[in-house]
Amino acid sequence: MMDNTTRHVLECLEEDARISHEKIATLTGLTIDKVDKIVKELEESGIIRKYKTVIDWDLAGDENVYAIIELKVSLERSIGYLPLVERLYRFPEVRSVRLLSGQYDLSLTVSGKTMKEVAFFVAEKISTLEQVQHTTTHFVLKTYKEDGVILHEQDHVSRLPVTP
Repeated sequence: MMDNTTRHVLECLEEDARISHEKIATLTGLTIDKVDKIVKELEESGIIRKYKTVIDWDLAGDENVYAIIELKVSLERSIGYLPLVERLYRFPEVRSVRLLSGQYDLSLTVSGKTMKEVAFFVAEKISTLEQVQHTTTHFVLKTYKEDGVILHEQDHVSRLPVTP
C-alpha cells in the first residue's frame, strides 16, 4: 500500500516530468534529501518506468499516421492473454496494448508513415496471428488531448455586433 507522501511525489512527477526535486520538496513539505530518496526508490522498484514528454506532433509537422486496432482473440485454456500480448508489444509499430472489457479483447495503438503502411502491418503481422479472430482498424484523424494535455487550442473568433 502506497502512503500519501509517495503518492503526492508521483502526482507531481506525473504532472511535470521535468519538475525539480526542490520544487517537489516545497509542494510536499519534505526535505530535498527525502524527495531524492523517494524518487530513487520509485525508479529502482520500477514504479517510475520512464520520464515522458507530450509532443504535439501535428504542430511539429510530423507526418506519421496513428490507428487504434481492436482485436477479438481466441485463447487456449490456462494460457491467458499474456503470450499474445508479449508478442504484440514487441512490434516497433505498436505504441500501446490494452486489455478491454466488452466486444473486443485487446486494443493496440500503432503508428506508421502512411495509412497503407499501417493497413499492411495489420494485414500481414496482426491478422495472421493464430489467436486473432477479428480486427477493426480506426485511423486517428486528429488528437485533441494526449496524456491529460490539451493539444488543440480553440481559435477565439470574435463575433461582429448585430445591429438592427
